[in-house]
This record gives sequence, C-alpha cells and structure tokens, in this order.
Amino acid sequence: MADIDEAARIGIEAAAFRRLLAHLRERTDVQNIDLMNLAGFCRNCLAKWLEEAAAERGLPLPREASREHVYGMPYEEWKARYQTEASAEQRAAFDKAGTGH
Repeated sequence: MADIDEAARIGIEAAAFRRLLAHLRERTDVQNIDLMNLAGFCRNCLAKWLEEAAAERGLPLPREASREHVYGMPYEEWKARYQTEASAEQRAAFDKAGTGH
C-alpha cells in the first residue's frame, strides 16, 4: 500500500473494518471466547478499541454505543440471543491462553 495516498489507505482500511464487523454480525455462532482463544481479541475488544480511538480524537463514544456499533444491536440483546455458556474446554483454553479482558 506504499503507492496509495493516506486518505485512500484510510478509506480502504475503514472498508475492511466494516466488512469485518458485518462478518462478525453474521457469524453469531462464533462466541467471543472462541475469538479470544484463537485470535486474542473479540467483539468486546473491538468495541473498546473504537472507544479508545474516539477518545484519542477528543470524541465521546461511550462503551455501550461502541458495543452496539460492533454487535449491530445492544450488547445485552446480543448476549440474550446468541451467547452460550462456555464449555469447560473453552474456559480451560481461555485460562491457558491468558488473554483475559
């Protein structure tokens, strides 16, 4: 991407991020603990990163608003609809990875 100007690069990165969010919204079968165990981040991490990026720019973005943006609905609604109880194996992998929030 060295030959692409900064504005275009930012637009491309933003489009890729929007696609990631859309993918995660479609893949409600993938639990946050699975993401944490495999990749070291989850939907909540993305929401936290959005909140931090906004704060760095002096813009207010409360955690619940950033979570709603990432999940595509209020966080509590997503949890009620899609979150399942973590299995013993998932919890053990999470503890072993040490990637906790």
